[in-house]
Amino acid sequence: MKTVAESRTVPEITAYTKYYEHDGMLRAYANRAMFLAILFGVIACGSLGFAIYVRIQPPTIIRVDKDGDATVVGARTASDPASKLAVMLSAAAATGDMASDATAPTDLEARAVLRRFLQHYLSYTPDSVTRNFAESLNMMTANLRKLTMDKLRDNDTIGKIQQDQIISDFRIRSIERSKDAPWTYVVFGVKEVHRIKNATEVTDRIVGQYNLRLMEERRTELNPSGLLVAEYSEQQMVGERDNNLLQRSELDK
Repeated sequence: MKTVAESRTVPEITAYTKYYEHDGMLRAYANRAMFLAILFGVIACGSLGFAIYVRIQPPTIIRVDKDGDATVVGARTASDPASKLAVMLSAAAATGDMASDATAPTDLEARAVLRRFLQHYLSYTPDSVTRNFAESLNMMTANLRKLTMDKLRDNDTIGKIQQDQIISDFRIRSIERSKDAPWTYVVFGVKEVHRIKNATEVTDRIVGQYNLRLMEERRTELNPSGLLVAEYSEQQMVGERDNNLLQRSELDK
């Protein structure tokens, strides 16, 4: 039979693990910690290497020519996906932001500018003459604008139009481009002038030739075509009456 002391000490001894089991658990924890340390070290080294690689890469330079074609300047080839993306983005930027500076005006834009200018300058009513003249003056160069404003002020053209209740209607018949000088056009049109004289309406029908020369400038939001009227003159072709509404430019004299 076991004594009381033996019965009390045996359960306490059996509660402890064996030495090799305890040492195995410590080694397992150490191996797991070592594996995680190596894994995190590899990730840190990879991140550092990628940051160094990105830092030493040269910047991407994109050249856009006058036609809006974009090319990547550098060692990257066209097969590089990053290079293709850069070219696509640069082409989109060229059509939006740089096309205004690189693309020259076309003949169609020039004809549209001439048509809009003549409609504002030669078609008006007593109520709209101030606004129409202002819009047409904004389409001129600085020299022609000053010359025209001085002539309108000296002749009191706006005051006469409002006083005599003059209504002018202008219609363009044809627009021809001159071969003598660039951006020079000859416009043929008919202008009908209605006025009140001695309580009677008088109508003058004038067929005229209008000589205009345009000048290029930088495209802007206010002037998307990049064209301004640099010279303007009128020449009456049919009709004997030459009233004060005919505005001849002093630049052609």
